[in-house]
Amino acid sequence: MPIKSDRSGHITLVLGGTRSGKSSFAQHLAEESNGKLIYVATAEAFDDEMTDRIARHRLDRGPRWQTVEETLELTAAITNHSNQQTTLLVDCLTIWLSNVMLADRDIAIAMDELAQALANAPGPVILVSNEVGSGIVPESALGRQFRDEAGWMNQRIAAAADDVALITAGLPLWLKQSCS
Repeated sequence: MPIKSDRSGHITLVLGGTRSGKSSFAQHLAEESNGKLIYVATAEAFDDEMTDRIARHRLDRGPRWQTVEETLELTAAITNHSNQQTTLLVDCLTIWLSNVMLADRDIAIAMDELAQALANAPGPVILVSNEVGSGIVPESALGRQFRDEAGWMNQRIAAAADDVALITAGLPLWLKQSCS
């Protein structure tokens, strides 16, 4: 399903597990638009492997993309860059959630602010998030809290989104699709 740059305020959530193909799928959706493309990156490179991963993602995106790195202030990035001629691709919400938790910020406030920014976004926004609830129960309390918060976050964003796709083995299963 193409995301058209003239679909103001259109929100798409792309869910999937590790290496499911969710980021590639979301990128393909965004690239079907005719407008400007902005990739909002939430990850930081703390080691060589992550530095290499980020470099590969940049090469995969190509010159049409502008990258905005925002590890914590996702609401500001959406507010400052969303317009009807631009498609934003946020990759990914679960890394952003991890950043919020590790910065000891109030998760409920951060989620409220994100939901408000998405509701007010004048242009299309595609959000990538990991589906982490299908695996084993984490051993640590922090791991269990993260899994729970990620599940609640995905539910909240999915409820507000116009379209929701679950990616498994590179294939989309549309869980929710708007009529437009």
